[in-house]
Formats: sequence, C-alpha cells, structure tokens
Amino acid sequence: MELLLDGLKKAFEMIFSGDPEVFEITWLTLKVCLISILFSTLLGLPLGILLGLTRFSGRKLLLLIINMGMGLPPVVAGLWITMFLWRSGPLGDWSLLYTPTAIVMAQVLVSLPIITSLTCSAFQQINDKMLLQIKALGATKWQTLVILVKQSKIAILAAIMAGFGRVVAEVGAAMMVGGNIQGDTRILTTSIVMEVSKGNFDIALALSFILLTVALLITAILTFLQQRKRFS
Repeated sequence: MELLLDGLKKAFEMIFSGDPEVFEITWLTLKVCLISILFSTLLGLPLGILLGLTRFSGRKLLLLIINMGMGLPPVVAGLWITMFLWRSGPLGDWSLLYTPTAIVMAQVLVSLPIITSLTCSAFQQINDKMLLQIKALGATKWQTLVILVKQSKIAILAAIMAGFGRVVAEVGAAMMVGGNIQGDTRILTTSIVMEVSKGNFDIALALSFILLTVALLITAILTFLQQRKRFS
C-alpha cells in the first residue's frame, strides 16, 4: 500500500513540477495512439460494414483471418513490422524502423482486426425487416448506409473503444519496432517496463497512473459520444 501511495505522490510531482520528459512521453503516447486508432477506424469500419452487409466468395475465409487477428500477439505484430521495415525488407529504404511511424504501424496491425470484426458483428445483427422497410421507403444505397451507421452507432463506438484499449496498453510491438529511444520513440508503456527493469518501482507506478488517466479521459469522451443520445 505504501508503494502505491509513493507512486501516486510521484505522479503528482511529475505532473505539477512540469517535468518536460514526462510531458514529452505522455504527448507522444497520446499522439501515436490517436493516430493508430484513427487509421484503424478509417480502414476497419468500411471493411466491417462490407463484411457485415454483403456476401461474396472468400468472405468466410477473410472473416476467419480477421477474427484470428483479434488475438494476434503484439510481439508477432512487432516482428512482422520489423521485417518489413528492416534495411533488407520491402520498406527498408524508407528508414521508418525505430520511429513513431513504426509504432503506429504496429498498433494499427493489432487494433484493425478488433474494429473490423466488432463492426462486422454489429451489422450482421441488423434486422432484415428493417432493411426491407428502408428499401420500401425508397432510400438510396447511400441513405441506407447512413441510416444503418446511425442505428449501429453504439456498437461502432464500442468497437473503437476496444481498439483504443488495445493500442494504449500495447508494449511488446512498440518496444520492438520503436526501440524505446529517449526523446524519440519512448512512450508510457515502454517507459514503465524500463523503469521496472531498473528497479524504480515508484517511477513505474507514477507513469502507470498517468497512463491510466490518459486512457480514462479518452474512454470517457468516447463513452459520452456513445451514450449522449441514449438517455436524452
């Protein structure tokens, strides 16, 4: 208990003392997580809607791959991204390894299947009678899609929250592709691992409290957007 209190006290000291390194690490964490979840959402939502509403050859195999990707170990994602970005890899000429961009790529790889699969599940549960009713009213395909997205808003935002939870807690892939370089690719999760390895448990706990606060704030915003009309 004393160690937890020391960690909480240290967290307040780091924040209110204006520690530039802590703010830099926190900002980079927030930035890479938000960019990752943005890309995963832009890619995952259309793909999930397509899989949920249409039937085509190879759909079941694609769904199997995506559902399997929900449990993709972060270190495996990190290994694949490292191989692609390595000097002799397909994207080696871009010199992206050990950069924030590499962390974003790894986080997209682990969060994209989650958003895609949960979105697909949400649209598969749409009542066929509602689809027939929308068509009977003369709605165009675009109008139908807008209506269905609005109807599935709660499930879509739940998928985004699940994806964000995955990226904000990710450490294995970020450590592998980012290298935990001070002032460049060090984020809160990799910093916590580093401090624990050095035996600085008070600092590790302080950073964990900061990480939890960041995750709580973003999740609270998404929850507000999800529920604001439900109880109005």
